[in-house]
Amino acid sequence: MNVSSRAKALTAAVLTAGLCLAAAGCTKSDSSSDGDSHASAAAADDSAASQQVASPSAAGPGCTYKTYGGGVPRLDITDGRTIVGFSQSESTSNPFRATETKSIEQQAKKLGVKLIERNANADVNTQNSQIEDMIAQGAKALIVAPENSDGLGPALAKAKSAKIPVLTIDRTVGGTACTDFMAFIGSDFYHQAQLAADDLAGATGGGDAHVAILTGTPGNNVTTDRTKGFEDRARAKYPKMKVVASQTGNFAQTDGQKVMEQLLQSHSDINAVYAENDEMALGAIQAIRSAGKTPGKDVKVVSIDGIEQAVKNVGAGQMVSDIETNPRFGPLAFQALQDFYGTTGVQPKVIIKDGHFTAGNAKQALDQGLVY
Repeated sequence: MNVSSRAKALTAAVLTAGLCLAAAGCTKSDSSSDGDSHASAAAADDSAASQQVASPSAAGPGCTYKTYGGGVPRLDITDGRTIVGFSQSESTSNPFRATETKSIEQQAKKLGVKLIERNANADVNTQNSQIEDMIAQGAKALIVAPENSDGLGPALAKAKSAKIPVLTIDRTVGGTACTDFMAFIGSDFYHQAQLAADDLAGATGGGDAHVAILTGTPGNNVTTDRTKGFEDRARAKYPKMKVVASQTGNFAQTDGQKVMEQLLQSHSDINAVYAENDEMALGAIQAIRSAGKTPGKDVKVVSIDGIEQAVKNVGAGQMVSDIETNPRFGPLAFQALQDFYGTTGVQPKVIIKDGHFTAGNAKQALDQGLVY
């Protein structure tokens, strides 16, 4: 399937209204709007923009309170007394984190869930401490957006010993599903990277490109998968595509700009950039301009996330494409908890559908509030 067809197919998928949390069960996602003046924020939990499930990882019984870690107490998270803790990994100055947090808060309020929150501001040690603090404050279930895939062992062990289930969203953690954590809900990061490679190849005459990769924060599965997926695809399909530099920008705009400035100085042949998130892409575009080059013409840029400014850049021709990572986890996360405490259960890995924003559909996505 070519890029244009793929983009149309994925746009249609985003507009699909059903979501399936277990292998055999589907429920329609709820929608709400709080009237926020920001168009994309106002549509954050509308049915068109809400997360939809691509596939659970396996068929068969899901994880329930009876099977999790040998069994945990059954709870009604909507009874107004049971405390659910939400651990956010990074600052909400990042649009992804802001939208993710807002979605969790909105859905908790909608369901009458008593929610407490902490933000680790990109420090895994702080996140461990904050999760343990929420347990001490009476949290009986936890939704965690991990800062690091391998660094939350102490907090997970504490939760396990206290028989408190942990649902992970947007990044994985080490351990075994339904034993050390309940499940993971998030994107197929490897496939996102494959699409990015396809898009760059299409924009550079079949992959005749000298590519700089701005990688994400080391130590988490998102960075690992988004790097490997791109490199594997380039190696397998685009022999003329050459990765001339790969360096972390820590998923941050400032770091992305600084790293890109350095790379352009040391590799004057760079004519393509793959940024593993939009924040770094925005920084790279600034660096490209500062170097006297034109983004979209002299240097082709592809990114992942789907934030408003990046999709605007796609529509304006400054970026080739932007592969969405939908941060609106609220409805799926709380449905997962309710299924966990019911009879349906939750599959160990729930992969969401993500959109694919190109020059052909960027304006439509902006007009329909599909971005954030």
